[in-house]
Amino acid sequence: MRIRAVHPSELPVLQDIERAAGQCFRSVGMPEIADDEPLPLDELARYQRAGLAWVAVTDADAPVAYLIADRVDGNLHVEQVSVHPDSARRGIGRALLDRLSEHAVREGAPALTLTTFTEVPWNAPYYARCGFWPVDDGALTPGLRRIREREAAHGLDRWPRSCMRRAV
Repeated sequence: MRIRAVHPSELPVLQDIERAAGQCFRSVGMPEIADDEPLPLDELARYQRAGLAWVAVTDADAPVAYLIADRVDGNLHVEQVSVHPDSARRGIGRALLDRLSEHAVREGAPALTLTTFTEVPWNAPYYARCGFWPVDDGALTPGLRRIREREAAHGLDRWPRSCMRRAV
């Protein structure tokens, strides 16, 4: 898989990938997550314009996965990473995280951060295999604290969640 910047015309495809990837949450009793709508096109466009949106593409240049990130407290924060189920378990998500890590090094950011469900196998346990470590709630930076508050307001705290960090 090749990874490149997202083209503006591909933003609806990102929504399709996220919808398809989200369906696996049904198998772990989280249908509300599966039914959650992806980010609106204008928000995805903001990431694309900021240079913080990447896709993994097939040989035919068709996107099968994407990652978007934000700058939070001096680090790069993984806002969303989604891999279409037809392309899952091929190392694509890890490759996207590694691309973000390379970008963080170029920007001088010391780490990647993310928030995730702790008990979903393809969430916290997966990120731990990718080199992320849990961040104790008492050690959250102001930006991560705000993200967790927004997630709680959105109802995501119905299931255990945590912040994780990976040095670059």
